[in-house]
Amino acid sequence: MLNGIHHVAIICSDYEKSKDFYTRILGFKIVAENYRADRDSFKLDLALANGAQIELFSFPGAPKRPSFPEAQGLRHLAFNVENVAVVSQYLANLGVEVEPIRVDEYTDKKFTFFSDPDGLPLELYQQS
Repeated sequence: MLNGIHHVAIICSDYEKSKDFYTRILGFKIVAENYRADRDSFKLDLALANGAQIELFSFPGAPKRPSFPEAQGLRHLAFNVENVAVVSQYLANLGVEVEPIRVDEYTDKKFTFFSDPDGLPLELYQQS
């Protein structure tokens, strides 16, 4: 029935800054970029190698996230990586603040958190 997650939609406050973050720093590939004049809004479709996508939107005057990270709704977005330490160091070298690596007490898997330009919590999760 449900085969996986196709995309996650994110509304950003600074379109160019977020576009740079998700493409240059995180390495998402641009699938399509559209400006919707009637909404004064951009919609950027970004893809990972496995086919999962992020839809990045800009909307003038969109409200800020109510709290971090414990607001109702989506808590964070997690990315599966081969090596949390390697990706954490890569991000840190590009000026992204990354929390210390932790080990999940239930799964014994390594993980850490960082944020996008709007403070959206993002997680690196090492499955193996």
